[in-house]
Amino acid sequence: MIAVLDAPSVLGLRPPAPGRMPGTRRLPEALRGNRLVERLRAGDAGRVDPPPYSPEIDPASGVRNGATIPAYSAALADRLVELHGAGAFPLVIGGDCSILLGGMLALRRLGRHGLVSVDGGLDFRHPGNAHLVGPVGSVAGEDLAVVTGRGTSQLTDLEGRRPLVADADVVAMGHRSLDPVADEILATAMTLFDVAELRRLGPAEAAGRAVATLAGRGVEGFWVHVDTDVLDPELMPAVDSPEPGGLTHQELVALLKTLTASELAMGVQLTIFDPDLDPDGRLAAELTDTVVAGLGPRVG
Repeated sequence: MIAVLDAPSVLGLRPPAPGRMPGTRRLPEALRGNRLVERLRAGDAGRVDPPPYSPEIDPASGVRNGATIPAYSAALADRLVELHGAGAFPLVIGGDCSILLGGMLALRRLGRHGLVSVDGGLDFRHPGNAHLVGPVGSVAGEDLAVVTGRGTSQLTDLEGRRPLVADADVVAMGHRSLDPVADEILATAMTLFDVAELRRLGPAEAAGRAVATLAGRGVEGFWVHVDTDVLDPELMPAVDSPEPGGLTHQELVALLKTLTASELAMGVQLTIFDPDLDPDGRLAAELTDTVVAGLGPRVG
């Protein structure tokens, strides 16, 4: 059974304006307000509350809230391990992409697991490529780098388990471009399906190949990370970094259906949608429809 868990952390984001907190913290209530839990016939797994948000850069880690993200990630991992132990299929509603540290820490505690990252950008900033991408500053822009072991040990070596996922056990899907870190990414063992390749194959076929790749690697299961900015901004403008050329809702549904139908799928997380940028609630309703349809294989 699906278990919906709220993780409304915005610890990994920059403030949208001086003195303002990112609105992504309200993502769970926006989807719950559209009867997400009831429509998924899901259990309500509650909420893992984050510590207070600070817009200031932590000097030790080089990112905002670098001193508090590790403990929050561990608390989120604790709850996810409980849910997995009870046989549940977690749907974690963020928040920002830094909650990926908690999801992957949970699975790392349980063994060797993979990651399917469905994201409009690769989120692969880290200190080693800052000369190309600019200062890091926020974990939401570097979550894939962090969980694969790149960056300060304060974030990458949680519980001495670095990396939380091996490069070879990562499939990245839906990104528009690899620039400016294409050379670095292509030198890794990650499997990549950008938007063009995903469309050439069709989303269901691409997702099937992602599952087959991870099964062939011998992982015990995989986590699915969905950043809402994978959708085209004409359909979903309520994100912090909109880029043209993204997926349609129907394409994302087809992708998620194939991924979540796999016995290896261990859960899904959804991040970055900002209800503050959706004053009439239409976008939240459409996103809820997409999540419900995409997780259809797990309903009931």
